[in-house]
Amino acid sequence: MRKVLHMLLSPYRVLDLANERGMLGGQVFADLGADVIAVEPPGGSSARNLGPFEGDHRDPERSFWWWSYARGKRSVVIDLETGDGRDQLRRLAAGADFLIESAAPGYMASLGLGYEDLQKLNPSLVYVSVSPFGQDGPKAGYAATDLITLAAGGPLAVTGDADRAPLRVSVPQGYLMAGGDAAGGALVAHFERLQTGRGQHVDISAQVSTAQATMSYVLAPAIGETDARRMGGGLKVGPLNIRLLWPAKDGHVSISFLFGSAVGPFTRRFMEWVYEEGFCDEATRDKDWMNYTMLLLGGKEPISEYERIKLVIEEFTKSKTKAELVDVAMKRRLLIAPASDVRDVVESEQLASRDYWQTLAHPRTGAAIKAPGAWAKFGVTPLQLGRRAPRLGEHSAEVLSEPPRTPAVALAPGATTGDPRPLEGLKIVDLMWVVAGPIVTRAFVDFGATVVRIESTTRIDTGRTIQPFHNGTPGPENSALYQNMNAGKLGMTLDLGKPEGRDVFLDLVRWADIVCESFTPKAMRAWGLHYEALREVNPGIIMFSSCLMGQTGPISSFAGYGNLAAAYAGFFDVTGWPDRAPAGPFSAYTDFVSPRFALPSLLAALDHRRRTGQGQHIDFAQAEASEHFLAPAILDYSVNGRVFRGIGNDDLDMAPHGVYPAAGEDRWVAIAVSTGGQWRALCATMGRDDLAADASLASAEGRLTRRRELDDAISAWTSARDMADCEQLLQSRGVPAHAVQNGAECYADPQLHHRGHYIPLSHPVHGSTMVEGPRFRLSRSPARVTRAGPTFGADNETVLREILGYDDERIALLAGAGALE
Repeated sequence: MRKVLHMLLSPYRVLDLANERGMLGGQVFADLGADVIAVEPPGGSSARNLGPFEGDHRDPERSFWWWSYARGKRSVVIDLETGDGRDQLRRLAAGADFLIESAAPGYMASLGLGYEDLQKLNPSLVYVSVSPFGQDGPKAGYAATDLITLAAGGPLAVTGDADRAPLRVSVPQGYLMAGGDAAGGALVAHFERLQTGRGQHVDISAQVSTAQATMSYVLAPAIGETDARRMGGGLKVGPLNIRLLWPAKDGHVSISFLFGSAVGPFTRRFMEWVYEEGFCDEATRDKDWMNYTMLLLGGKEPISEYERIKLVIEEFTKSKTKAELVDVAMKRRLLIAPASDVRDVVESEQLASRDYWQTLAHPRTGAAIKAPGAWAKFGVTPLQLGRRAPRLGEHSAEVLSEPPRTPAVALAPGATTGDPRPLEGLKIVDLMWVVAGPIVTRAFVDFGATVVRIESTTRIDTGRTIQPFHNGTPGPENSALYQNMNAGKLGMTLDLGKPEGRDVFLDLVRWADIVCESFTPKAMRAWGLHYEALREVNPGIIMFSSCLMGQTGPISSFAGYGNLAAAYAGFFDVTGWPDRAPAGPFSAYTDFVSPRFALPSLLAALDHRRRTGQGQHIDFAQAEASEHFLAPAILDYSVNGRVFRGIGNDDLDMAPHGVYPAAGEDRWVAIAVSTGGQWRALCATMGRDDLAADASLASAEGRLTRRRELDDAISAWTSARDMADCEQLLQSRGVPAHAVQNGAECYADPQLHHRGHYIPLSHPVHGSTMVEGPRFRLSRSPARVTRAGPTFGADNETVLREILGYDDERIALLAGAGALE
């Protein structure tokens, strides 16, 4: 029997039937302490066939993908194609708390193992389905791979060099995003189950999951903004080529050379250094970096001057090493990070100082292997990691011989019979900034929590200064990104720099269940608002502290945004073409990755508090959590000694696999062939019987050796056709393909509209706006999105009077002290 540790989710059992499409969800549960049983078919999960492999031997026990996302699980082999196998799964499901599956929509139901079937055996079961496009809708039956979901969701279109095809991160990311959302959605459904005793069906669409990585640019057409365009090492927005990657003597660094009230001071300090080193004159140094975007877009500053300054910066960065640039950045508080490769990541002093790496035992030899470790540091219930991924069927006898289990939460007489909102009654004080944190608290409010968002007009949230803007016009109330990330929240302005403001904040702490903040580590302590102080006024409080590098370590004070964390964590070096400098993923990439770990962290801590009464502090480093999305590449270095780098749109296991030109300017179609049947169907569609008849191309290995020749043949066929026509022709024959969609195409996508992904809302300034829907769909407890992100101080009266019970005199005193600014 498995020894049960007193951990966050130790009371619960998860049946994980997911393959690479969703197995990260089971890994998150395992890391949080749940008993996760990987149910594999005879021959093993298809994830075991994904490279890279130990020693480059294609063996189901040597797959680094499997080692990365099956750790902590037990493996049982069950053949669902047989009656005995289906009975075995039913017996396990009758006692399980969660089930995660990633089969094609309808397949599990065809076996009598769908949600409707299993909930009859176990009414409290939370059943999670992960699929490329969701369980229903016009594209639900599409053939798809990871690449196809990225093309459909939008991030592919904006990643890569402008003069080449759109580009994916070479370590597949789309299904990891979906798997992370599976864990979050399952735990949201669990909180509704705690009220009613009933489970429900959670529907995850990888297309919707990946759309989050467009940084709200899927909303651009709806609010009169132009689409973003890709640019290697940055992005193109309207007439501006925004550069984020710069050459150093020994590689590259990411610099947030950006403008506005939030970022402008960093840029000013950076240009002072450039001036001191003799690379620019005083006029360049002293430009109005606060309002520089407005000057450029308004024509008062020529764009040619902006381009000249970028060349000046390039000459400056080329004169120094990565270490020299980062060392001075720490001293001067500049927004600079090294573009690390996998070796740099594994040898990071910061990660070592935080005891980040876990040691796994080699599945065959028992040798120690360094792998990504705890993605959050819990003060009371630290994650207990270290169990290697299981061998195929390693625990079959153990699991199948266990006595029947009773679910941890069962339908009880007298349980609530209605359909309450899952997180109703939860109260959150939200000090999060920009994207990564607000994504998490947005998920809470979508499902019923009350979230009070605190900001100040004296230090404007950078999220208010980021495109897309309504009608392309910058302004603190014009950012669709801000409105999207903060939809449904109560907005309060409060100056924590004033003692009166801090007193109000402490009253909110007394009211709250959770406090979330994303300042640099010293900020809350400088205000006297650190965890120990909050616990004094509310012993059960859960405090979530999120920053790029964590609360401790030699570079814990490193400030910045997700583009810098992405560079530090190694994402730039694995996104690019072999013959060019790294292109890097689009924008603040780890802002879209880390929430997949942050939301389950908070929900698990809440569940633990429900059972024990204990609050706790969670130290969450964005870079550390995000490393798990690069785990196969990290294991490739740890075991094989190889530094995995960007390989364009090639795949380690599939060919043909790429993004091909279609008719028209910057029009592309993604195509990925994973089976022999799909290869023959592709050849037939293109009228290339000669390729289909070539025996050397019958296997994936053969096609991989001739991939450039196949890419040329496919490009010749796609370039004469509309990208949507290519998609429809190929999908009609079962070939994974999709037009590469930017914001305009996503906004017209019938599948996204079928899922209600675009939600129109009223807005006090613009009359109306548009936000995205939630990342997962619950069958009985749908999200409710009723209002856009709040304007400055929109709910001060509501918070002060209705939540805190302040009277007119108290409010007047606060206003007079300037505490409500």
